[in-house]
This record gives sequence, C-alpha cells and structure tokens, in this order.
Amino acid sequence: MTEELPNSKFVADQMLGSLARWLRMMGYDTVYDKKLDDASISGLARAEGRFVLTRDKELAREPGALLVESDDLDSQLKEVATRYGLKFRPELIRCSACNGDLAELTKDQAKEMVPEGAFISNDRFWKCGKCGKVFWKGTHWNGIMDRLNRLGLA
Repeated sequence: MTEELPNSKFVADQMLGSLARWLRMMGYDTVYDKKLDDASISGLARAEGRFVLTRDKELAREPGALLVESDDLDSQLKEVATRYGLKFRPELIRCSACNGDLAELTKDQAKEMVPEGAFISNDRFWKCGKCGKVFWKGTHWNGIMDRLNRLGLA
C-alpha cells in the first residue's frame, strides 16, 4: 500500500544502518543511531512525527511503523519507497553519515577540503552543516544512480 507521503521523516532501528544511509542519499530525513533503544526510537518518532523503520516485531507495533522484512538492501529500499511513496529528490540529499543538511560550496571554498583529483574533475561540492563532511559527485555517484534507476526510484 502506498501512502504517498513524500515529506516523510524516519527513524531506523540499529539493524537498518545501510537503509538509513540510502534514504538520506535519496533526500529523506532519517535518524539512525545504534545507541537508541526501542523506547528512545518510539519517543523520537512521536516527538518529531517520524515513521519507525524496524526489523523488530515489538517495535513494529508503533503507530505508523514498518516492519522491514528483508535483509537485502534493494528489497528494503523498494519496500520503504512503495509503502511511503518515495522517489529520489536530488535537491534534498542529506549527509549520508549524520543526516545533516548539505550546503553547496563554491569551487574555491572546496579546494582545501577535497582531494586534488576530486577538485580537478568536479565543479560542484556540498558540505554537511552538522559534521562538516564534504561531498561531490565522484565515481561512486554512478553506482548510486545505477541502483536508484534499477529500482525505479530515480
């Protein structure tokens, strides 16, 4: 069932770290912290209007939660995207490491923050406002887009 909730926010349990990173790369605010227990996840979901993504049957009883059945990342992405009507939103990509917002840097601003090869071969760079990690569309970008296209999410 697709609820078509494109502005959905999520909190993922400790078994769904890869899924959380991919949802962030798709442009969805997704909290993931291995230190959060079930009660903390439930509380965060309720306080911030987040949907719970879990592999835990007990936690899946939380209103709006989705019990993610598969261990396979592709299947997980398809399941969550179908359930919540998600599509890739390139303008809203979040930091895959910490879920922070990304701000575009000028090429000059990025010069001292990225490897020389990345600087030479890219014109656009983004920096996480939370953890400071810098991103660019390097060789890994093609793999990301290949997966999203193959799954019909881009």
